Order: sequence, then C-alpha cells, then structure tokens
Amino acid sequence: MQRVKKLLIARDGIMSTPAVSCVIRKYGTDGGIILTASHNPGGIDNDFGVKFNIANGGPAPEAVTNSVYNKSRELKNIRLCPTLINIDLLTLGKHTFEIEGRSTPFEIEIIDSVDDYVQLMKEIFDFDKIRNLLNGGDHGKFPIMINALSGVMGPYVLRIFHQELNAKDVVTVKNCENLEDFGGRHPDPNLTYAHELVEDMEHGDYEFGAAFDGDGDRNMILGKHGFFVTPCDSLAVLAANLQVIPYFQKHGVCGYARSMPTSGAIDRVAEKSQKSLYEVPTGWKFFGNLMDSKLISICGEESFGTGSDHIREKDGMWAVLSWLSVLANVDRSVENLLNAHWNTYGRNFFTRYDYEEINGPGPFSMIKRLEQICTSNELMNKTFNTPYGNKQYTIKLMDDFHYKDPVDGSYTENQGIRIIFTDGSRLVFRLSGTGARGATVRLYVDSYENNPSTYTKDAQEMLKPLVSLAIEIAQLKEFTGRDKPTVIT
Repeated sequence: MQRVKKLLIARDGIMSTPAVSCVIRKYGTDGGIILTASHNPGGIDNDFGVKFNIANGGPAPEAVTNSVYNKSRELKNIRLCPTLINIDLLTLGKHTFEIEGRSTPFEIEIIDSVDDYVQLMKEIFDFDKIRNLLNGGDHGKFPIMINALSGVMGPYVLRIFHQELNAKDVVTVKNCENLEDFGGRHPDPNLTYAHELVEDMEHGDYEFGAAFDGDGDRNMILGKHGFFVTPCDSLAVLAANLQVIPYFQKHGVCGYARSMPTSGAIDRVAEKSQKSLYEVPTGWKFFGNLMDSKLISICGEESFGTGSDHIREKDGMWAVLSWLSVLANVDRSVENLLNAHWNTYGRNFFTRYDYEEINGPGPFSMIKRLEQICTSNELMNKTFNTPYGNKQYTIKLMDDFHYKDPVDGSYTENQGIRIIFTDGSRLVFRLSGTGARGATVRLYVDSYENNPSTYTKDAQEMLKPLVSLAIEIAQLKEFTGRDKPTVIT
C-alpha cells in the first residue's frame, strides 16, 4: 500500500488554484487537493467543493475521478491524527511527525505559494516592460483598476502590482482581503456579479480593469469607460499576440484550443497562423493531454477562463499580465486593440444566457427533448424566420457534442446540444454542473461577421434574431419557467 509521505500547505492555508498547479509542477508532487467554492458564493451556507489535481498540475481526468469514487465505496474506516491540527500555518517551515505503524516520518511543510507563483510569472513576462507601461514610459501613466472580489487573489495582486511592478500609484486595488464568504459576494467575474468594477471603469479614469473569481483562475477584462472584452475575444487577441511575451519567444507556439461553446474567434487566428485548433468539451481537464503532448500553447473557455501551458489550470493573473504585455507592445488602448483585431480577422458576436438555480425537472426535460430532436433529424435543413430584420436561418447540423481525445483515445459524450446553421452561426444548450442549488441552463449564441460596418455594433442587438430562435426551438420559457435569464454575458 502506498502512503502519503509529505504535505505542502500554503501559508495561512490559502492558495489560488493556478498557484496549486504551479506548486505541484515545481515541487514534483503526486497531486494536490483544493478545497474551493470556485466562482460560486462561499461561506458556511453556500458552495464548497473538493478538487483533485494530478501530477501534471491539472484537474484529474474522468478516469482518475471515477477510480477514486469507486475506491471510496470500499473504505471501511478512517484514521485521524489530531496532533496535526496544532500546526502554525502562518510560519514557514517543516514539521516532522512520527506516526504509529509507519517506519518513516510524516512531514508537513508550510510554503509561500505567493512567492512560488510570482517567480513563475517573472520567468514568463517582461516585468520591466509592464512596469514602464504602467508608470509612464513614453506615453504618460497608464492607470488600472484590479478587483479581487474578496477571494484568494488579494495577496497575489498586492505582491505583483504594488511590490514587484512598483506601481502602487497607478494600480488601484479593491477587495483584496481574503474573506471566507467573499464578503457576501458572488465571486464570478462577469458583468452582473462584478458590476462594481464595471461602474468604477465607467466613471473613473482607468485605461484597463480586471476582476478575478474566488479561486483566481477566472478573469474579466475591461477597457476605458467599461469597454467589455468577451472571454472569447480575449482568448483570440492573446493568441494573435503571443509573440510579444518572452515565454513564447523562447518556447514557440504549438497550437490553440477552446471549449466547444466558446466562439470561433480563435479559429480565425489559428487559420491565419496555420496552426492547429482543437475543440474540446467544457472543463479544463480536457486541455491537459493536449498541453502535455505539446499540441497547444494557449487555450480558453467562454466562462472567463484563459491559460497556457505554463501550468495546467486556467490562470486569471496570467491573462491580466498577458494583456498588459500586449498593450505595452502595440501602443493601443484596449478598445483600439479589439477594433484592429476585428479588422484583421472579422468579429464573432457572442452571448451567453444563464438561467440559474432552476428547481424541478424542467431543465432536464428540455435537454431530453432536444436530444430526441437530434436523434430524429426532424429539424435538419429546416429554415426559420425571425421577427428581427427579416433574418432567416437554415439548420445544417444538430447534434449532441462528443469528443475523442487525440492523445489517449478516451471518449466523452453528451457534452451539449449544438445547432449549426448554414451561415456558420451556432446555438448551444447545456446544463451546468458546478453549483449546489438547482440546475443552471446555459444558452450560447455565436455568429461571425466579416462586414467592417458591423464590428462596433452592440452584440445583443446583432444576436437578437438568433436568441429569439433559440428560445423558440428549445422552448426555454416553458421548461425553465423564466421570462428572462439570471445573467447575460
């Protein structure tokens, strides 16, 4: 029987999810356990999850979690060691224990995870160039706003921006205290739950804004006056500009990947750069094999997750430092950078509707009905008229997304209903599995435009025809009992 020999625990027991991945890889551990509410409400009466990351630093694949679950059903007893509770988590150092029945001592080491993570960031980015951007350089100061939403990221934000970058005068930070209930917030960095940042950007004189979620792996990017960068566009812009980051200058760029619901914006970058693009199910664990096999260098999800092969988790701070690196090199504002990107690649208009905490069988019945329609092919080649702009859409493909891993051949099915139209527009319907209360129905709408006159138009206006069609086809109002979504992104 194999036994755990040593535990690494972060100072004060707090570590961001990206830092966990960093530490697993740096110290060569067999894995890591993360206790987290993720981007959901925290506290004693709210969400809590146990997550296991494997030796590559990434989330355990289904084969591992299924095996753990099966083993858990065979447990006959649990042994406790009360003396371990008395360890001082605030003081760095090693603690050794003699455990009855073991021939070798058991060790616990308290480490500075902030320091480990910051050192990795300094190996990836040109901190001098970012510092020059923020503090003035040739074009005046570049004030930014960072909101940690009272999650785990406060110490990382303060260390990087106020100490390492010496930019305290131009980097305004908010909610950097670690609060177990996130101060009563829902720490999901989107336009609804991070609206404090949106208001600060709309009314303040900031060039750039960012918010992080509770465990630090998600991010939202805003430009001056609250200009919103969708996660899909954020991924595409970074993919198109990786060459300005020292890490990629050294290691090169292999390919790109996105989750299936994420818009096709990065597909345009892959096509133009003649690099491979992989479409995977929702869940960061599906990127791990691709990165380990050096098939991709950057990947992302529409749910505000962006990352690269420097670790095996999505990484909010990495995304923010990547954006600042790009801005330091292109001499443009966030909005101008997006406009230039759209002029080169065209624009994918994208939105996501979340119908949260729905009780009862409605959401499951809705998905079952859509699955039956997929099987029957009854909507194939059918043309729909919409009440907006006399737009018509003809269905080219309707399926339940499945995925075969190109590395290990593992097969994953039932990953969301896709409706693809002849013009390339897409509707996706999924049930989310991360919350603790009721079911969440997610609707994703993606439509590509290559007409420059449309690039600056409002996404919600542009997508009205497709949204109305999605609600009609899925009978969303009937199955959810809702007239409108909880969150629109």
